[in-house]
Amino acid sequence: MTAVFTPLAITLKVSLVATAIAVVCGVISARLLGRRPFPGKDGLEAILTLPLVMPPTVLGYYLIVLVGRKGLFGQYLWDYFGITLMFTWQGAAVAAAVVAFPLVFKSARAAFDSVPHDLEDAARTLGSSELVIFIRVSLPLALRGVLAGSMLAMARAMGEFGATLMVAGNLPGKTQTLPLAVYSAVQAGDDTTANILVAVISVTCITLLIITARLVKPK
Repeated sequence: MTAVFTPLAITLKVSLVATAIAVVCGVISARLLGRRPFPGKDGLEAILTLPLVMPPTVLGYYLIVLVGRKGLFGQYLWDYFGITLMFTWQGAAVAAAVVAFPLVFKSARAAFDSVPHDLEDAARTLGSSELVIFIRVSLPLALRGVLAGSMLAMARAMGEFGATLMVAGNLPGKTQTLPLAVYSAVQAGDDTTANILVAVISVTCITLLIITARLVKPK
């Protein structure tokens, strides 16, 4: 059962961290882009949504260029802190977060757009700062949409394969998530393990999708 529980534990750890990153970045981005128009807004939104349509292996390559040991940002981490994200579960979490980010961003953007602007304007007339308005007015009203996006992002992070493989590799007990374990089991001809892994990830993702459907269902 180690062949099942170890990838499951890694997958849960990676997907939870990835979802947390995607939610924080997605909510902030959705709020900033939804407040008012500015030059280049459409182009920026297209870039933020790009992981939805770009092949995961291409995203993985971009991540290597950015966070690889010789990458634009990765070289700085290595030279000054001795940290590398390559072939680590943290790198897998970053890759999964990038892939899952657009799901949170799009859901949060739609949720914030549905918040009545007169409520926010009323809070401004009472002297509330933009941060207070966001925390006490906008976010509570948009919370269902944000949570729905978060559930979708977690399901997507759990199923991530291509970008994770490019950045973190397929190291058993270290970076091997459930999708990678399924791939390895199939390659090794271990149909029993592959079937168990597929069942686990399928049930988990279906559960998350059911929760998402209930969150977006009108009261």
